Amino acid sequence: MGSNMYVQYGCGWNAPQDWRNFDASPTLYFERMPLVGKLYTKNKTRFPHNVEFGDIVEGLPISDGSCKGVYCSHVLEHLPLDDFRKALRNTWRILEVGGLFRLVLPDLEFAIQRYVSTKSPEAAINFIRETGLGRESRNRYLKGFVFEWFGNSNHLWGWDYKSIEVELANVGFSNIRRAKFRDAENPAFAAVESRERWDNCLGVECKK
Repeated sequence: MGSNMYVQYGCGWNAPQDWRNFDASPTLYFERMPLVGKLYTKNKTRFPHNVEFGDIVEGLPISDGSCKGVYCSHVLEHLPLDDFRKALRNTWRILEVGGLFRLVLPDLEFAIQRYVSTKSPEAAINFIRETGLGRESRNRYLKGFVFEWFGNSNHLWGWDYKSIEVELANVGFSNIRRAKFRDAENPAFAAVESRERWDNCLGVECKK
């Protein structure tokens, strides 16, 4: 019998009630600590109460084959290649047979095409900024290192459709296709998708 569980990881503040929402942010970890968490105020807005601390690389507290759908938005580009592959394997593991996985992340091919077609002398700088694959300054003080670690904002890998299709297939996913905003086979995904996260980005849908 199929399940009715839907899981989103790397959710941030986007936490619909009908989904189990996980985030691996150290900020969330501290917010959830007894006593100390009430005093911790790095962000003006605290994580919604229904967001659980969980790391897809280490494995979420979800039973194997128990999810009808899994979603992540602008998460996988923050992982180094080996962790990215662990995340895909753990995603495949928690899905039921026939379960749907949808993901969206920056489109490296789009960024490269824009860079190549731009004649501006700022093209290279803009490319590095947009892909998040460089740094404009170095943190030289402890406070800067701490906030960088808590923010986890650097991009550690870039993906286009051709490369991510192979990675998904190697894990065992099938029916892999480019996806567009809210074109999911399962309407439950409408609750977690927002247009601004999909514009000019790479969306992919696949099945276990």
